[in-house]
Amino acid sequence: MCGILAVLGCADTSLAKRSRIIELSRRLQHRGPDWSGLHCFEDCYLAHQRLAIVDPTSGDQPLYNEDKSIVVTVNGEIYNHEELRAKLKSHQFRTGSDCEVIAHLYEEYGEDFVDMLDGMFSFVLLDTRDKSFIAARDAIGITPLYVGWGLDGSVWFASEMKALSDDCERFVSFLPGHIYSSKKGGLRRWYNPPWFSECTPSAPYDALALREAFEKAVVKRLMTDVPFGVLLSGGLDSSLVAAVALRHLAKAKVARQWGSQLHSFCIGLKGSPDLKAAREVADYLGTFHHEFHFTVQEGIDALAEVIYHIETYDVTTIRASTPMFLMSRKIKSLGVKMVLSGEGSDEIFGGYLYFHKAPNKEEFHSETCRKIKALHLYDCLRANKSTSAWGVEARVPFLDKQFIDIAMDIDPEWKMIRRDLGRIEKWVLRNAFDDDQNPYLPKHILYRQKEQFSDGVGYGWIDGLKDHANEHVSDAMLMNASFVYPENTPTTKEAYYYRSIFERFFPKNAARSTVPGGPSVACSTAKAVEWDAAWSKNPDPSGRAALGVHDAAYQEAPEKTLATENSSSVDGHLQKLQDAMVEATATATAL
Repeated sequence: MCGILAVLGCADTSLAKRSRIIELSRRLQHRGPDWSGLHCFEDCYLAHQRLAIVDPTSGDQPLYNEDKSIVVTVNGEIYNHEELRAKLKSHQFRTGSDCEVIAHLYEEYGEDFVDMLDGMFSFVLLDTRDKSFIAARDAIGITPLYVGWGLDGSVWFASEMKALSDDCERFVSFLPGHIYSSKKGGLRRWYNPPWFSECTPSAPYDALALREAFEKAVVKRLMTDVPFGVLLSGGLDSSLVAAVALRHLAKAKVARQWGSQLHSFCIGLKGSPDLKAAREVADYLGTFHHEFHFTVQEGIDALAEVIYHIETYDVTTIRASTPMFLMSRKIKSLGVKMVLSGEGSDEIFGGYLYFHKAPNKEEFHSETCRKIKALHLYDCLRANKSTSAWGVEARVPFLDKQFIDIAMDIDPEWKMIRRDLGRIEKWVLRNAFDDDQNPYLPKHILYRQKEQFSDGVGYGWIDGLKDHANEHVSDAMLMNASFVYPENTPTTKEAYYYRSIFERFFPKNAARSTVPGGPSVACSTAKAVEWDAAWSKNPDPSGRAALGVHDAAYQEAPEKTLATENSSSVDGHLQKLQDAMVEATATATAL
């Protein structure tokens, strides 16, 4: 992952402005510690902090076309860049960077090239010939991007909120699958897959097609010129990523540079479920396994730093980000700069335990669609920012565009949890890799019950966080929470504690509005809470809150909460973001 910052049309070409841009860009240096770049054209500035993964020696940014009239700063990876280069034979490439194709594609196809990109990306491109610009974010929002507006009429883009929050009057999270065009007057969606309408699909389940699509997704993410590994919790998703990567590693280019020994990484409290399961999978696959331990106190001590980096006060995200943050530091210390991870599977296949209560296939499918649309606010944000805090890049094969298309086209009847038919959560995925002749994983790992990362690192972690919050937040503070925090009012002491830390770093209204709210149980959307009346009395995002489903479910409400629930929902939050961006860009014109 890299860090990008772009300021366009600020009406200031002074040396002081240049210095200010450099200062703000350095707030992103943790994302890209390998090189810093800045391009200035009149009152437009494109800055870049590089984490060198592909072509480390010559791929420094910003990147250009042949005559440098097109300038682009990119955060991400373009997995099909070699295929795209073949379509651009008349163009002269300066580097071996996978991201350089963006400048040439724009030169060749104009603004309508974004859907040609296969990868994860956020970028800002400046056409100096007419001072027009575009910005775009990948289909799901794997890479972060924010857009802001200054009082001087400038438009800002940054990988993280901290780089623009001080200088922008207003800013929002840039919507995934969208492009912002100064020339065409604002924001439009470039990613329009069939599943986005939430209409129930009817394609039959094809286990082999699903397996082959996932294998391709993993293989293309082995594109790296630096050492890499895989995050291995011992659950289904990370174990499949590791198993598939190992099968194809020997034939990959990276094996010629760094060998075919796959390194795996896991973290947890001593004795946690993940540590035991990960060790078993690692032994089965033969990975070089690294097991890291942390204590509850070490996690608590890191909370403020974690919240500063991940830029959210969402309870689930903070619970899971903290161990991932600690693990990423250890991983970087070993010289590893890229890891494969298993995010996205639970959203696509309905893997969270609350999906057991889905009333019908239509509701099941709609909930998976809602979950995928909101990934950029939760798991993608966590995976990206927790690792990028230490200059490590996380790649997520389950969020491959082609794989999602195939998986979301399956008749959701096949995804429904049917214990009478022996189908547990994510059965379609488990069955696709259940190969007796050439097994990917042991059966009991392949059919292990879902554990959310914040639970799997050790149940004592969440309990310890709640105890800590109870010591620092009084009953009176929680009772008056609606007056102190009228927007997204925290309903538990743990949520109040995180919110107070967030507000110290990001005190503006615009910052708190980037975080969604609403009731949730076991990571559900607000809509899915309606599936079971008992859940409204147990609004905790832990998987153990799925009463009657999780093997270690809570026996009673885990924590005292306010009687009122925040009426915000993820759907409403996404609509607010869309409305804000449309409103702010409605009058956008070329600079």
